Amino acid sequence: MQFQNATQASVGAEHAGAPVFTASSGSAAGGAPQAAPEKESAPPLDPRLGANLKYDIPAGLVVFLVALPLCLGIALASGAPLLSGIVAGVMGGLIIPLVSRAQLSVSGPAAGLAAIVLAGITSLQSFQAFAMAVVIGGVLQLALGVLKAGAISHFFPSSVIKGMLAAIGVLLILKQLPHAVGFDKDNFASESFKADGGNTFTMLGQATQAIEWGAFLISAVCLAILVGWEKSRLAKISWLPAPLAAVLVATLGNELFKVAVPSLALEQKHLVSLPTGDLFSAIQQPEWSAILRPEVWVLGVTLAIVASLETLLNLEAVDRIDPWQRKSPPNRELVAQGLANVASGLVGGLPVTSVIVRSSANTNAGARTRVSAFTHGALLLLAVVFAAGLLSHIPLACLATILLVTGYKLAKPKIFAEMHKLGWSHFIPFVVTIVAIVLTDLLKGIAIGLAVGVLFVLRTQMNRVFDVIHEGARVTIRFNKAAYFFTQGKLVTLFERLPSDSHVVVDAQGASYIDHDVAELIRRFQQSAPRRNIRVEVLGL
Repeated sequence: MQFQNATQASVGAEHAGAPVFTASSGSAAGGAPQAAPEKESAPPLDPRLGANLKYDIPAGLVVFLVALPLCLGIALASGAPLLSGIVAGVMGGLIIPLVSRAQLSVSGPAAGLAAIVLAGITSLQSFQAFAMAVVIGGVLQLALGVLKAGAISHFFPSSVIKGMLAAIGVLLILKQLPHAVGFDKDNFASESFKADGGNTFTMLGQATQAIEWGAFLISAVCLAILVGWEKSRLAKISWLPAPLAAVLVATLGNELFKVAVPSLALEQKHLVSLPTGDLFSAIQQPEWSAILRPEVWVLGVTLAIVASLETLLNLEAVDRIDPWQRKSPPNRELVAQGLANVASGLVGGLPVTSVIVRSSANTNAGARTRVSAFTHGALLLLAVVFAAGLLSHIPLACLATILLVTGYKLAKPKIFAEMHKLGWSHFIPFVVTIVAIVLTDLLKGIAIGLAVGVLFVLRTQMNRVFDVIHEGARVTIRFNKAAYFFTQGKLVTLFERLPSDSHVVVDAQGASYIDHDVAELIRRFQQSAPRRNIRVEVLGL
């Protein structure tokens, strides 16, 4: 497999080239190579593929272990066959890294789409018809990538993107704490505020009353490994990241419990569980005749829009936590996601998006290039075919602890302090995004955060649009910047308060733009002003 710098060609040229793994990524237009990493702690990045394998393959193994129960949990929450979640994880892991230039993003089935998927399967009354909608959605994503629609992610304020990252961190902590103590009543992949028989907070309360002490001990040991690993000599073993070491220790520990302290041994319901039987015969292909049903097209369009938006936002978020500050081309990512969704639908899988939880775990595990995402996809495929029995010994409590540490790194108190220093116009949308995501879901929370962010942008834009200078009977209204329709309120109030028998100069020469509604308001004032014996002079309009 060839390796080259992605900045050597534009996105358009990249589409035609052979798939390559790269250690650095250009801009959406294939701009200049990236500058040196902004983070001083980031180790130097070797451009040779082989030099990064010792980091990427272990990281891919860690992501695979985290992704496995998430794929199964999302399929369960979506009302789809369990195998469809694994299929989506495999397609997202094997196809997207070959086409995409996002180095640390990991794709698979997303919890944020579970409600749409469940409603879609229910309304169509057939999973095969739903698979056809997934294929349609993938084709539409391909079209969006070709039409360069990926730039939409640039219209979201940084405070909302940072709020999304912190919210995912808070959600991981809140949602995984019960699993860390062996209370596995809620879906392992759940990101929704609503839980089985309650909500996120009631589930935490119930967990304190139903602790499995074996799970608690395993989580405590795993947490000690994850926190203390970097400070120990073991950190020098580049091929053994702390999360992988924690999984090995937890699995062996539970096996020892079975022999030495049976009362602490975890039952199978607290361990990873994979579908069994003839997997290939269980694959459900799309119902091709469903392509003529209008409701299938409506669902396909919905999946394409929502999955693309979630992918682009996650991509922007992952780039922000990349130690080397690489930029992922969004249009190429849409093409990669479209191909993966077409493939997933053809073999009975769920829709695929970039997933921030897996991507964060990937970064936390020390991944450097897309090889880690590809490794995770290959291991998912091998696992369901050859290693279902072996993987069924891994405690969910250990995987929950890995996600807890990942969540803390995304939502450190330091991040809140940094956002507060930027001022209320950044801090309030940041906090609102976090609260909204935690209390609803990812997409609704982002929409609410974006609305609040836009309100602050409007508020800032309305400040000092014009100055009012009084010089005796002469009043000058001087515009300093663009005047949009929402400036009308202040202007109406000002015009009403102007004294009679005055000379008013409306100077719009310094404005880069005057909205049509504002211009009309000024002209109407100019026409009506003589009734109050006000002479109006308009400049630059």
